Parts: sequence; structure tokens; C-alpha cells
Amino acid sequence: MTAPLTPHDHDQAAWPQPVGEPAPERANVTSAFLSRAVEIFRAARLSALVAVVFGVALGLLWLWLAPRVPVYANDGAVYLQDAEGEQVAGIDGTFMLLSLALGVISAILAFWRFRTGGVAVVIGLAVGSLLGAVIGWRLGIWLGPEDLVSQAKAVGNNKVFDAPLELHAKGALLVWPIASTLAHLGITTAFGPRDPEPLPDWDVPEPTDTTPQA
Repeated sequence: MTAPLTPHDHDQAAWPQPVGEPAPERANVTSAFLSRAVEIFRAARLSALVAVVFGVALGLLWLWLAPRVPVYANDGAVYLQDAEGEQVAGIDGTFMLLSLALGVISAILAFWRFRTGGVAVVIGLAVGSLLGAVIGWRLGIWLGPEDLVSQAKAVGNNKVFDAPLELHAKGALLVWPIASTLAHLGITTAFGPRDPEPLPDWDVPEPTDTTPQA
């Protein structure tokens, strides 16, 4: 006569999980998702702050350092005083150089704040840099000289005045995001934490049969 089987005699995996308790795999996925969401939020918050501060700095520096384009009005039309001047190219070049410098600085700040790097930091840095470039562009135009029509009416015919600040090469807005992303990649590669090196694969001798033979 045999004793009745107890629950311990069965495979515990065959028993159903208690209702209301998530499986270990689902709990791990949820924890990883929440951790990544918090990381993205922190990176986006820092990027937004850097974008506003650096964007204002970009607009002010661009307005201060960019060359002026002298023009004059005559019979309702506006003409360049120096048709062969390079002031227009200098305006775009100044914006690009300032964006390049701010891109490197923002990449250094992002690495200092998030040393481990990651996709969230890169995305937040790129989006924030683009936002900062747009803020600097619009701020510089808003604080710059007035539109041509208003100035031409105010100064009269054959009077030289400065044309409004304008960014002709709209691709210059991408200099800051590209520079910050590439700089962050280079800094992370050079100074970021390294993955632990794998242990050496030592040659382990196979066990020998030491059973005495009859």
C-alpha cells in the first residue's frame, strides 16, 4: 500500500501562479521600461534647459559678431552697397562656427552629467541642440535690424542702412545637433566607462580515467 502523493511530489512549475502576482519575466520588463523612461525624462529635461540657455547665448553672440550687410534705397527699391561683398556668407559662417562651439560644450556637459551614455542621452542631446539652434536663430532675427521696408521709409533715398539679420543657409541649423552628437560619441569612446574584459580562456585539461582496471 503506497502513501498518497503530496504537492511536493509534483513539479512546482505545473502548479498555477497565484492570481495578481506578475511573473518574474514580466516584472523585469516593467522595471527596465520604467528605468529607461526615467532616464529619457532626465536627459530631455537637461537638454531642454541647455537648449534655452545656450540658444539665447547663440542668438546674442550671432547678433553681436555677425557682419552687417549695408544697403540703400532708391525709388522704392533696395540695393546692396557692395555687390561683391561677402557679408552674407559671413553671417551664415558666424552662425555655423558659434553652433559648432556650442555643440562641443553641450556634449561635454551631457557626458559630465550622464557618464554612462546611452540612446536616451544621444536623442535628448540631438533634439535639445536643434531646439537651441532654432531659438538662437529666431532670437537673433528678432533683436536685429528691422525689415527693409520700414528702414527704407525711415532713412529715405540713397541713405545707407543695415539689412535685417537673416540666415540664408537653413542647413546651418543642423550644425549644432551634428556637432554635439559626434562630440559626445568621441568623448564617450575616449573617456567613458569600459566594459569588463572577459576572463582568459585557460586550457583546462580533460579529466583522466583513474579507475583501476581489473
